[in-house]
Amino acid sequence: MGTNEAGGVHYHSDTEIIDGNEKMANYSGPLSGPLSGPLNKKRSGTKKNAKFNTPEPISATKPGISSNDEESYVEVTLDVRDDSVAVHSVKPADHPHHEDHEDHVELLGKGLEKSPSSLSSSVVRNASFHIKRLASFSKQAVVAAVPHHHPRRRFDRTQSAAAPALKGLKFISKTDGNEWPEVEKRFRKLTASTNGLLPRALFGECIGMNKESKEFAGKLFDALARKLDIKGDSINEDQLKELWDQISEQGFDSRLQTFFDMVDKDADGRITIEEVKEIISFSASANKLSNIQKQADEYAALIMEELDPDNLGYIMIDSLETLLLEGPEETAAAARGKDSRNLSRMLSQKLKPTREHPLIRCYNNTKYFLQDNWKRVWVMILWLGIMLGLFVYKFMQYRNKAAYEVMGHCVCMAKGAAETLKFNMALILLPVCRNTITLLRNKTKLGGVVPFDDNLNFHKVIAVGIGIGVGIHAVYHMACDFPRLIHANSDDYELMKPFFGEVQPSSYWYFVKSLEGVSGIVMVVLMAVAFTLAAPCFRRGKVNLPKPLNKLAGFNAFWYSHHLFVIVYVLLIIHGVHLYLTKKWYQKTTWMYLAVPLTLYAGERLVRALRSSIKPVQILKVALYPGNVLALHLSKPQGFRYHSGQYMFVNCAAVSPFEWHPFSITSAPGDDHLSVHIRIVGDWTRQLKTVFSQVCQPPPSGKSGLLTADHMQGADNLIFPRVLIDGPYGAPAQEYKTYEVVLLVGLGIGATPMISILKDIVNNIKAMEEEEEDNALENDGGGGDGGTKLPHKSSKTHTGSAFTRHHNFQIKRAYFYWVTREQDSFDWFKGAMNEVAELDHNRVIEFHNYCTSVYEEGDARSALIAMLQSLSHAKNGVDIVSGTRVKSHFAKPNWREVYKRIALDHTDATVGVFYCGPPALTEKLRQLSLDFSHKTSTRFEFHKENF
Repeated sequence: MGTNEAGGVHYHSDTEIIDGNEKMANYSGPLSGPLSGPLNKKRSGTKKNAKFNTPEPISATKPGISSNDEESYVEVTLDVRDDSVAVHSVKPADHPHHEDHEDHVELLGKGLEKSPSSLSSSVVRNASFHIKRLASFSKQAVVAAVPHHHPRRRFDRTQSAAAPALKGLKFISKTDGNEWPEVEKRFRKLTASTNGLLPRALFGECIGMNKESKEFAGKLFDALARKLDIKGDSINEDQLKELWDQISEQGFDSRLQTFFDMVDKDADGRITIEEVKEIISFSASANKLSNIQKQADEYAALIMEELDPDNLGYIMIDSLETLLLEGPEETAAAARGKDSRNLSRMLSQKLKPTREHPLIRCYNNTKYFLQDNWKRVWVMILWLGIMLGLFVYKFMQYRNKAAYEVMGHCVCMAKGAAETLKFNMALILLPVCRNTITLLRNKTKLGGVVPFDDNLNFHKVIAVGIGIGVGIHAVYHMACDFPRLIHANSDDYELMKPFFGEVQPSSYWYFVKSLEGVSGIVMVVLMAVAFTLAAPCFRRGKVNLPKPLNKLAGFNAFWYSHHLFVIVYVLLIIHGVHLYLTKKWYQKTTWMYLAVPLTLYAGERLVRALRSSIKPVQILKVALYPGNVLALHLSKPQGFRYHSGQYMFVNCAAVSPFEWHPFSITSAPGDDHLSVHIRIVGDWTRQLKTVFSQVCQPPPSGKSGLLTADHMQGADNLIFPRVLIDGPYGAPAQEYKTYEVVLLVGLGIGATPMISILKDIVNNIKAMEEEEEDNALENDGGGGDGGTKLPHKSSKTHTGSAFTRHHNFQIKRAYFYWVTREQDSFDWFKGAMNEVAELDHNRVIEFHNYCTSVYEEGDARSALIAMLQSLSHAKNGVDIVSGTRVKSHFAKPNWREVYKRIALDHTDATVGVFYCGPPALTEKLRQLSLDFSHKTSTRFEFHKENF
């Protein structure tokens, strides 16, 4: 038993208990606030009146509100079973006698025990004024005196929805990776110049929070300092350790108490609307949710409306707890997951790495590799076989010529490499003949055996082959056979006179100044420039070069340098005609290799030029969204047919008359317009934004972006830059229709092809429903006596344009995951996603939006955001993060769990996985597709499109 100097109140340790589970005790006396308010807030005169009565029921009393000075009391009996609390009775109570006070404090202390099942936080907080850190009660009835107002029923923590929340409300997330030694190390570093005192402003950095959480960390510091009675704005290491122990406390009640204290900045045990508004603002700032920060007033009112139905002007801790623990309704998928726990456990066990004999592991790896890459394997084997055959053929041909007697194997190696060079210089054009590839992909079955998705990768592989061929050819000429020719004796040179003339070359200058030498050297230099600027580090502008060399980094430099190939091919033909050792025209085969590919490629470029100029487009609408995204809505040229997932090239002469840039089409084939969404990341896109910003107008109220040229609103008087388009062109995502189940993943602006696919899915579903209705009407109308067969009605999409269902459409389930860093990104496709969600009556599409700027669910920094999200979505059907009907998730997806759930829900199925976005996630998704395909009955076929 101890004595509190402030009020002389004795308290007992919370580890002492009363024998038996059904004992009751009595307490009466005025408390510092209502039942659900915190009692460790010190108020004058409160402790002196505290008193306990008999050990029968536990009772607590508080002055009622009356017109005179005499205090009135009520006695409230609460039944506590497991983790639920119910009001048993409410009745008037007599004024307690002060002399019995200390005895009953002791009895209450002995009646408390620490257990995982916590009592109502309100009782704990009320009792904690008199008893230090009483954590919980277990299976006891409690009576307390409270003011006359309607008691709130406590939330039952045994409910399944509460389980995740009870593990949440953590102030340090697992991604922070913090332990006390790391915190201590940072403390000493930050206080090296402050005499071992850590200022409040650096508290967040010290405990591992990022700079966006600075204000939130400040509120946390203030709450803990009040609780531990720490004065001032600086703390020493011992005090930091005390604060750290509170932050890392594992008990939910302790974390809830700390969170409540953060909101209740005036420590009166009540949270007002102003305090709610302030913590909303801090939470939104920590999670980079600027839109929520701007609407803090509206959301604070929403919370008060929900938690303060009696309009008292404040809320208590039990209300806050209820809101935290009341999880959203379980989805059907989650319910199915519960029924599949055993199967899930078996799958997890199967996915674990197992020890295998090295030979068995090698065999399995080889088998899996061939199963997953057989298309690529046969193409590569064919390509390597052709090159090897050409090299050996030319090597043996020169092995039997007179030049071999003087130059030896050097000339054979040089000529063999030259033959592969001619083949590769012809072949490298074919993967970039986009119209031809799109035609073959759409009109033939070759896509089943030819990996058209890898056309650009094969283009790069051929470029590597060209580089190797150039190296062998140049080295063996310059370092081997030419020196032998220069130093050959007169007898040996006699054999070379028909090729090099009567005068024997005496130096390298003879070869360098010749047409063969000049053309070869210039080709090598131009190729080196083009290859270097095509490297990812240069093409993506990741290389920091000083001015004016910085112009060499970026897409523009890549695009213009690649057009040096025109000069290279002219020089290659010249180089192939003027040969030292070949004089007969039909033996000069360079032009033979190049004739067909060059003609095909030239025809492609001509078609592109004519098609883009013959099919003019009109700009219908321009939108400049937050997050630097420009949306162009264009009229659809007559005859422009495309599939969802395809892309087209866009040219704007006001920016550059020569540059064409590819962008995924975001409209659906059934729409009566074309649309693209362009992320502003490079020189060309920045200039494009500048050009269109000049004609943009401020948005109407309630709309995002800068909207202009909406002809439906009579904005025909605006003059826009001329835009040309070319396409459409095939892309990996267009194959989605061949699968019954698809997983669509978009990272940032990579959601563009997926939005078109989602629209097309609902359009096809609607067309199928209308066809079924038409067939039913035809059957009804065509039967019976005198029945008249009704004319067939063409299917229409929601846009009103004619739409015919694709005959290969097989989609039965689609999972869409969109991961983005910024809240503003959701504005890009808000309208499209709402439209798709509304039209998807059969819930074929499952949406998952992830905002990675928001801390993971369970982090205290996102707890209030999660509360607001649940309230707003339940009341208005709108998600506060995305602004759509689709409820957003926080942080990053657990991709392994995503694959696992799909594998469990779709056994023995083939799932098409389509990813569009930066390369960072490509390898992870590909590897997961391979792992689950090899170790489960579900096959995942991965397709990717990087930018």
